[in-house]
Amino acid sequence: MARTAEQIATEKLFKKICRKVGTTLRDHEMVKEGDRMLVGISGGKDSLILLQALTERRDAMPFDFTIEAAHVEATGIGHKIERERLTAFCRELGIPLHYRKIKPDLEKDPSKAACFICSWNRRKRLFELTRELDCNKLALGHHRNDAVETLLMNMIFHGSISSLPYTLEMFDGRVRLIRPLMDLEEGLIEEYAAIAGLTGIDKSCPHEDETRREEIACLIRKIEAIHGPGPYNIFKSMGKIFEEHLPRTSPDPPG
Repeated sequence: MARTAEQIATEKLFKKICRKVGTTLRDHEMVKEGDRMLVGISGGKDSLILLQALTERRDAMPFDFTIEAAHVEATGIGHKIERERLTAFCRELGIPLHYRKIKPDLEKDPSKAACFICSWNRRKRLFELTRELDCNKLALGHHRNDAVETLLMNMIFHGSISSLPYTLEMFDGRVRLIRPLMDLEEGLIEEYAAIAGLTGIDKSCPHEDETRREEIACLIRKIEAIHGPGPYNIFKSMGKIFEEHLPRTSPDPPG
């Protein structure tokens, strides 16, 4: 049976994503033979595409490593996920899926946003799960736009320059955090998710539009309107720092 134009377009986009992911895995030495990788999936398009691409890359690699997936459900805050569809998605890929639940206390620290508290607790549970499942890699679905947002947030709100690294050794090297989508632009991910029907599994949360990150995302769109490559140039700038041309400010400047 002949493929439709939509099927051809979907395959073309997926191949492009997989090539980029493969290059990132190679350039940053994210995976090696015998690795046991846990992929954190929220149910959003980023983590679903990450799991798809990693499964494809695993099958194309000249060595073996294992992939398992985990979803941490935050209860008591109105967070919802289509669990049956998420389970079916992983089953179709042949990837074991582990469910865990947490109940974050959003009132414990009123100075912190609900999304920060929830995200911190979910991440903590994922790291605990890597130990339970004897996984030495934890893959998360952050992409280039996430890194730019984090950089700007830290500069604006914390007066520091830091972002999301490609890889990070954690717990004295017991587990390595990896971000294989870091070289992908959000627009490409959104385009593929739309035609591949991945948006229907997406999560929903009553707090998701109340964060500073959403404000920064709006700022990035304005930067892009001013200069199209602007957000990409901000991303590149993190690897091109000329310290001799920066003012040496003290951590606590005089009033």
